[in-house]
Amino acid sequence: MLDLKFIRENVPVVKESLNNRNTEVEIDKLLQLDKERRDLLAQVEELKHQRNVVSETIGKLKKAGKEAREELREMKAVAQKIKEFDAKVGQLNEKIREKSLLIPNIPHKTVPVGKSPRDNVEVRQWGQQPRFDFSPRSHWDLAGDLGIIDFPRASKLSGSHFALYRGWGARLERALISFMLDLHTQKHGYTEISPPFIVKRECMVGTGQLPKLEEDMYRCEEDDFFLIPTAEVPLTNMHREEILKSEDLPLYYCAYTPCFRREAGSYGKDTRGLVRIHQFDKVELVKFVPPQDSGEELEKLVRDAEEVLQALGLHYRVLSLCTADISFAAAKCYDIEVWAPGERRYLEVSSCSSFGDFQARRAQIRYRPPGGTKAEFVHTLNGSGVALPRAVVAILETYQQKDGSVIIPEPLRPYMGGTEKISKED
Repeated sequence: MLDLKFIRENVPVVKESLNNRNTEVEIDKLLQLDKERRDLLAQVEELKHQRNVVSETIGKLKKAGKEAREELREMKAVAQKIKEFDAKVGQLNEKIREKSLLIPNIPHKTVPVGKSPRDNVEVRQWGQQPRFDFSPRSHWDLAGDLGIIDFPRASKLSGSHFALYRGWGARLERALISFMLDLHTQKHGYTEISPPFIVKRECMVGTGQLPKLEEDMYRCEEDDFFLIPTAEVPLTNMHREEILKSEDLPLYYCAYTPCFRREAGSYGKDTRGLVRIHQFDKVELVKFVPPQDSGEELEKLVRDAEEVLQALGLHYRVLSLCTADISFAAAKCYDIEVWAPGERRYLEVSSCSSFGDFQARRAQIRYRPPGGTKAEFVHTLNGSGVALPRAVVAILETYQQKDGSVIIPEPLRPYMGGTEKISKED
């Protein structure tokens, strides 16, 4: 959430940001509501002053043994007006909050300005696209022939866009989760968390999924709870409405969770395989840092996610997302896209974002800087470290062999009982 005072004092900046994001929000209406509220507050203060004056007069009259009927009637009328004005202020506060929650974050000055994903800027590549002496197959063909992912039975259970891993497919998924958690906790310094997979509405508001993206979420209607779209939601909201100690920062958390997304606006896209499914596994990375460190911490976060793909020997590229493509809550975002030879395209496998104090304002997460000064909002960051379905796609398609078998990347073999290859006969 943006600071209302910032919006009030920087209207051209906010409107330019919305234009660069290809987003429309009623900023003028918000400012009109804000003015009405501030005018009412001024009247309330004047009435309270008037009430104090009358109260003092009543006290003097009573002390002098005189009646104060007129003054008491006046004070009662003033008190009623204050009550009515306070109610109006409360209504305006709610309307202002509703509109404020729909305003996206201001992109950082280093974010490239663009009108579509075509304007994203490639920052770097790692590795080389693999070459084959045969025509590489898609992951769904490979997985089907090997019997490690059963899409038809998943569809029988839950409908389209779900996956059922079996045998070595399930083992590969589990190996990836364990490998990533070990890498991020043992080498990169993250604390592992196992959070709930269902959260309250206010948690979704805190990280920015709601209210804008509610149609993409799975909601438990009776309790107004939500299946998490990413572990970012519970990890960030762990410290909702808290004041952290400066000496405890930075805080690094990682978690494996399933993620649930309706993908309401994506029907018709990527209808086969693992590229776009409603339930998928992910290892998520979340940081709480002092404001002055968030730029450096974002670069480190990207490197932590990249190391997963480097260890697995997968070719990828890093993109700096333009203003039209960064997420609602992000101030800056890098996408890591892994190469899928069978798909013959890059697939996003991680988005690493810095949110500034945007999420912290919504969730009221603050810290007290050294010296006992006034509490300030922390900066939050998060990134996939990494999402599993597309990592599985890249592994199957990159390490496929002419006979249809798939070589297991070396770092995963200890998690798979030393298995080096998945073959039909397995």
